Amino acid sequence: MERSYDLIVIGHGIVGLAHALAAARAGHRVAVLDRDAQPNGASIRNFGFVTVTGQGWPDTWRRARRAREVWAGVAEEAGIPVLQRGLLMAARRPEALAVIEEFAAGPMGEGCRILRPEELPAPLAPGLLGALHSPHELRVESREALPRLRAWLAERHGVALFPQCAAFAVETGAVHTPQGRFTAPHIVVCPGTDLVSLFPEAFAARETTLCKLHMLRLADPGWKLPAPVMSDLGLHRYRGYHGAPSLPALRARLEAEQKPQLDQGVHLIVVQSADGSLVVGDSHHYAATPDPFQPESVDALILEEFAAVLGTPPPTIERWIGVYPSGPADAFFEAPMPGVRLVSVTSGTGASTAFGLAEEVLADLMQMEFPE
Repeated sequence: MERSYDLIVIGHGIVGLAHALAAARAGHRVAVLDRDAQPNGASIRNFGFVTVTGQGWPDTWRRARRAREVWAGVAEEAGIPVLQRGLLMAARRPEALAVIEEFAAGPMGEGCRILRPEELPAPLAPGLLGALHSPHELRVESREALPRLRAWLAERHGVALFPQCAAFAVETGAVHTPQGRFTAPHIVVCPGTDLVSLFPEAFAARETTLCKLHMLRLADPGWKLPAPVMSDLGLHRYRGYHGAPSLPALRARLEAEQKPQLDQGVHLIVVQSADGSLVVGDSHHYAATPDPFQPESVDALILEEFAAVLGTPPPTIERWIGVYPSGPADAFFEAPMPGVRLVSVTSGTGASTAFGLAEEVLADLMQMEFPE
């Protein structure tokens, strides 16, 4: 059986769905194919935290700003609750305070401000030296938002969804699957963590591997988190802070005081769900095929940082592992053949940037125009 569309998207994670949305809103007939029955990868295993502040300059930051704008509209239209807004980047050390002050004074610090100790809201722990407050972020519950987004695209925009439909070959104008041949003048391949089935040479050339991370859900602590929270270790990891003159001094102190966390790629993100429980993470371990195990020792390092910023952690009620593609760049797209674009977010920032990235890809592939 052959089916014809204007655009075929391979992959129904957030990157694929972002392309489907942008094209469908412009009136194009879109089909989305995926080998899984429902989204099951990084797009539902993450924090649901659309992070703008701290993203890499200029491309990732620009895409995140646009994605946040699109998310705000989509959430309202599709009935996806926005559970939290903003960001508190807590500073535990004088070197971290210097980094966030330098960041706030720069071009990416627009709209942000520094909170002094007396301004810090509960439940941030006593002894913190301050925090960077950003108003730009929003947070959804990924495991609920992605299925709702997918259903809304079908109901509202007529996107044709083909779950359990694996693409085993792509050529200009056609995708071959066990369910038949799909045709379209434009094809976008968003394979997520599958780096070997389609265009493996592109991933190899870009030195792409996989990153495994630990995620925890903690019981309702009995208090309300005023915004998602990060800390000093995040300043080390997020590329948007890397131009701060004080960052080398912070990194040296982290190396002396928290080397186990650095060795395991640990930093802190804490967000709160509608039921009061906290989603907490994470760590970073790289391999072509990451193992499926979640050592308690790594979780303990994450919770140690939680305790320093928010006090004694409540009991852990759920644990899981996320996996995403990782490479030297935050994301890439390229044309492996005419009419086809291969798209990959290689930094774990898909929820934060996919809507912005998709518009750039479709502007290149289909000459579509989008807001600057």
